[in-house]
Amino acid sequence: MPTFKSLPVDELVRKLEHPGRKVRMVLDTDTFNEIDDQFAVVYALLSSERIELEAFYAAPFYNQMSSSPGDGMEKSYHELLKIRALMQREELPVLRGSTSYLPGSVEPVDSEAVQDLIRRAMDTDPSDPLYVVAIGAITNVASALLLAPEIIHRIVIVWLGGHAFHWPRTDEFNLKQDVHAARIIFDSTAPVVLIPCMGVASHLKTTLSEVREYVKDSGAIGSYLYETYASCRADHFGYSRVIWDLSVIAWLLQPEACPSYLTPSPLISDDLRFIHDPNRHPIRYVSYLDRDRVFQDLFRKLAGKKE
Repeated sequence: MPTFKSLPVDELVRKLEHPGRKVRMVLDTDTFNEIDDQFAVVYALLSSERIELEAFYAAPFYNQMSSSPGDGMEKSYHELLKIRALMQREELPVLRGSTSYLPGSVEPVDSEAVQDLIRRAMDTDPSDPLYVVAIGAITNVASALLLAPEIIHRIVIVWLGGHAFHWPRTDEFNLKQDVHAARIIFDSTAPVVLIPCMGVASHLKTTLSEVREYVKDSGAIGSYLYETYASCRADHFGYSRVIWDLSVIAWLLQPEACPSYLTPSPLISDDLRFIHDPNRHPIRYVSYLDRDRVFQDLFRKLAGKKE
């Protein structure tokens, strides 16, 4: 583990407050992994009143949708290109991320995304941090921290990872793919806003009928999101699906819909449980999400894209 020069506690606490203004942001996403990343990417692109989106980073993932973490990253890269074209935002950089998870606690996996993140962070005034929003395995961000520990003074990390602190275990997909990376994030003393999956982001459910009513007719991107949702399951009778990744964008846009508090940064046990040590530095922990307010905001913004 590199030596991180910790932020003074008052500076850390200040950076963990909601910014309350428009922020510069990069989005790190395993976009091809599931259907929720696509919604989050579009939500961010539709929210220019509060988000100045500077770049997309493709994150690695490995499940039934990929043959390896590197293949997952490559598929996510191409999915980002597709969404960027549908949204007519070809000027935004899309960068390939790490092709594997971290092999250990001190070994980064370098990539063009990692180098771009370091460059953008180093060009950032510490008083106006770059928001690094991550909705997959946090390999790219952890690799950047390992290669350039000083960037902790210039960024705020907003991550969807793990489960709620009251959940029995935290063997959640984003976290368990790269536990080394998750530990680096929590140990680095960087400002971290954590949004858990089960128990918090799990409130963000919608249905095919709702997506048909409020998304389908919203231009080319609405049609794409609808078809993506419709094809995720053969039988949608009585079925709702969590669109987890909207949560991180929602926190930046509507903090009142995402109540949170400061708490000591957790440790992660070998059997994937959060361990709480009151002497650790603080992070911000989102404890609830107002499902209706989040989807109302997304649907209203998509309505502006109607043909």
